[in-house]
Amino acid sequence: MMRNFGVARRVVLLVAGVMLLGLFGAVPSPWRYLTLVGLIPLGVALSGRCPVCVLAARKGGAP
Repeated sequence: MMRNFGVARRVVLLVAGVMLLGLFGAVPSPWRYLTLVGLIPLGVALSGRCPVCVLAARKGGAP
């Protein structure tokens, strides 16, 4: 499967996803579940494919 962005963006998304998930235990209950949004950048970083970029027909990044 072709990756559609580079390593630098993957690292940024990975760090952002881990930071958001790390807040899960630190915030009060109603806001706690919003930190699960961190699963999205984490999954995108681990897979190397961004479905939004595919839909927008963005090219570039990693070969």
